[in-house]
Amino acid sequence: MSSVRILALAGAAAAMSTAALAADFPPALPPAQPLIQSASESGWYLRGDVGVGVQRFEAFDHFQSNAAFVWPASWTIVQKQTDDAAFIDFGVGYQVNNWLRFDFTGEHRASAKFKVIGSYHEFCPTNGGSATCFDQYDGSHSAEVFMLNAYLDLGTWWCLTPFVGAGVGGAWNSVTAVSDLGIQNIFAPGFGYSQSDASNWNLAWSAQAGLAYNVSSNLKLELAVRYLNLGSVKTPVVNCSSAGCQGTSGPAAYYTLTNFDSLDLKLGMRWMFQPEAPTYAPPLIRKG
Repeated sequence: MSSVRILALAGAAAAMSTAALAADFPPALPPAQPLIQSASESGWYLRGDVGVGVQRFEAFDHFQSNAAFVWPASWTIVQKQTDDAAFIDFGVGYQVNNWLRFDFTGEHRASAKFKVIGSYHEFCPTNGGSATCFDQYDGSHSAEVFMLNAYLDLGTWWCLTPFVGAGVGGAWNSVTAVSDLGIQNIFAPGFGYSQSDASNWNLAWSAQAGLAYNVSSNLKLELAVRYLNLGSVKTPVVNCSSAGCQGTSGPAAYYTLTNFDSLDLKLGMRWMFQPEAPTYAPPLIRKG
């Protein structure tokens, strides 16, 4: 019995010495916190974009400058279209914090051709019965667009940042090489042309959404879809120059590509002057 008591006392003494030794060691360090993203600090950046826009306009309204001409009451636009336009822009911006930023951009939109066909019945020469005549208008449109833009960044996951944005500014619209081909059924076609080009300022505005990718702490790549409205674009006056359209007998009118807009696909980059500061994931806390 005494031997059993001695062994028990020895075991208790060993356990107490082990606990005392363990108390001499510092507590275990928490696990390292993994780097998950970069948090944008305030600072300036440069940007640039390239893209292509699917353009359209709602109407081709006429404004005659010759009051002596009687415009056909049956005049109807039967076809209108414009080509897509490539564009490039550059700008400078400021990152306010990790969710708000602003930039100012200057954009060049390349020349794109447009075509409009109108029809009428009055004054249309015929050998008998009803007839329809046509006018085909051709020209080109280009623009310089200056915009102040604001963006909301909606958070960053796996280096991807979705964002939405809106902009307002001005567009210097230019219309060149406008011609009017009159198509009649029994006479030779008539032809009108603009002796000069036309350019004018319009209010421009946009709305967009996209996705940015953090290539590095300085470089961001962007892919975005944008709606851009360039206002109503005015053409130069189209003068008549063929037989049957001389003196006061021609309309000598100008036209508007009413509510000219574009749905753009943009690929861009932003270069931050100040690198972004890394942030870390919060440690996991187990409950219970």
